[in-house]
Amino acid sequence: MAGAEAPSGIAADAMRPRPYRVRRTWRELPDTVSLDLVPADGGTPPRGSPGQFNMLYAFGVGEAAISISRDAPGGYLHTIREVGAISRALAALQPGSLLGLRGPFGRGWPLRESRGRDLVIVTGGLGLAPLRPVIDAVLGARADYGRVALLFGAREPAQILYRQQLQDWAASAELQVHVTVDHADASWHGEVGVVPGLLARAEFDPGHAVAMVCGPETMMRFAAGALRAAGVDDSRVYLSMERNMQCGIGHCGHCQFGPTFVCRDGPVMRLDRIAALLSCREV
Repeated sequence: MAGAEAPSGIAADAMRPRPYRVRRTWRELPDTVSLDLVPADGGTPPRGSPGQFNMLYAFGVGEAAISISRDAPGGYLHTIREVGAISRALAALQPGSLLGLRGPFGRGWPLRESRGRDLVIVTGGLGLAPLRPVIDAVLGARADYGRVALLFGAREPAQILYRQQLQDWAASAELQVHVTVDHADASWHGEVGVVPGLLARAEFDPGHAVAMVCGPETMMRFAAGALRAAGVDDSRVYLSMERNMQCGIGHCGHCQFGPTFVCRDGPVMRLDRIAALLSCREV
């Protein structure tokens, strides 16, 4: 796919998990855990690019595709929400535990192609995890980009992911950070409403901006429409299409999205190439 980061090479033994060890683990939210993983053999892991994913295997339970939420020294960070048997098993791992890892796989966010442009990062819920490496990369080369706006939404204040990091980013003056919740409580004094509504608060040139969107598919559809209405061309809007992936290399067909396979052709996809599919039910 033109305009996105090229995937790393897929080795001949891409279906064979490599043993990784849990170095650290901590709870981000009541149902969400981050794992710091390093190769159990002490070797060097393949370097991933922002937007790629790994296949994580909980021994005796199964395997799931989990986006890389940050590079760690000698390994990867993954943020996992407990929503099924595999994710619960992964989230229950303790420091020293072993798991299997394949990857990284997939096409990432178009950071090189976005240099010199304004960036609009639109995300909701756990969708912030695959976009955190983008923010890290942009802050590490801040002069290469124009204005940068992060728009984040959660169902309620207690579900705000990486809360301290959001506060640090907002205080840095390097990013515009706008946060909203669907349902407020007495502790919340910020915005209430859906994420696309935050676009009106962001400062960017729609004719010169690149948008990166990740979150629930319903949110992404509305965000895509709002970006289009704001004047951002579909060719400069990228979405991360999280799907049920079981092989990670385009063989099993579980992640088929129209004529594409999300694990091979994505997960980051350009809106002008998939816009017609977003509105189709059962695709």
